[in-house]
Amino acid sequence: MEFKDHNLAIDTGSPGVLYREVPLKDQEGKAVEGLHTVWIVLDNPGQLNSYTTAMIKGVILGMRRASNDRACVAAVFTGAGHRAFCTGGNTAEYAEYYAGRPEEYRQYMRLFNDMVSSILLCDKPVICRVNGMRIAGGQEIGMACDFSIAQDLAALGQAGPRHGSAPDGGSTDFLPLFVGIEAAMESCTLCQPWSAYKALRLGLLTKVVPALKVDGRFIPNPLVITDRWVGERGQIVYGEFKRGEELASGKELQSRGEVDLSLLDQEVDALVFTLAMTMPGCLTKTIESVRKHKLEPWNRNKESNRAWLALNMMTEGRVGFRAFHEGTKACREADFLLLRRRLAEGRVWGEELVEEVLARARGKKS
Repeated sequence: MEFKDHNLAIDTGSPGVLYREVPLKDQEGKAVEGLHTVWIVLDNPGQLNSYTTAMIKGVILGMRRASNDRACVAAVFTGAGHRAFCTGGNTAEYAEYYAGRPEEYRQYMRLFNDMVSSILLCDKPVICRVNGMRIAGGQEIGMACDFSIAQDLAALGQAGPRHGSAPDGGSTDFLPLFVGIEAAMESCTLCQPWSAYKALRLGLLTKVVPALKVDGRFIPNPLVITDRWVGERGQIVYGEFKRGEELASGKELQSRGEVDLSLLDQEVDALVFTLAMTMPGCLTKTIESVRKHKLEPWNRNKESNRAWLALNMMTEGRVGFRAFHEGTKACREADFLLLRRRLAEGRVWGEELVEEVLARARGKKS
């Protein structure tokens, strides 16, 4: 039979995004004839898989192509290497091109919104293979996926208010659905990363597997508390990052190990095969019905959020992204207290104020 082509454009590949067809594996690890999984890979490991404008286009085309692939069982969305799934938008591009250009950033955010929507509207189940850090916009596109399986060295969280933005690319819509209002408020405002184990405990992940091998044996992330639930004051400590001597000891142990993502890949393969062992039409309808709970707030807020994020590039975004890009290893944040003082004094946003609050990040006295 000769099929119709329902793709909007020919996907010839995009810089920084890989599209791969991987044979479906059964429970014994053998390839299943005629069926495969599509892997869409953010391939920018040198910049922690942060997405550029061109990469966003590649993800949109990839999700659409996977959706129309009749032999595809599921789409796996992941990043290259083991350091990061994705750390959000490319801050070099933000700082050097979009900062101070709100209309350009508004067009960029149209593409970003389309990327999130392409995940939420994919006709195949979408699995986020969390191969490393899932931060900022990376957290947002990860939450748009239907399942998330993480290696346990990964950290997850937001960066918005600390770097001149608001997590309005999906986190303010999705995160309360996963973890509740209080935990979502903590993550979105304080921008302190969670361990994979804490994210699992709060309901943000489907499964977590070890990735560190020491002396040939997998061990849990040694920087995270995984051997007890309740602390001295009665608070839950499982999944929290260690401190003090415990943290130092954990870092020493980590330095003796090597990262191995084979368990992560086994779990992804197992989930895909489990999905394959269902009626395809019923599976798609079920996924679409569950996704409605994410689509409702997303569709309600995405356009007004896009407009605000664009205008913010004239003020705090202009400062925050440049501070991160132009800053030193010692400091990549604007001078928050100085900014608050100047605004309280009635200063007007302009290049003079921007330069003044950027001085600290550049290692200069303000």
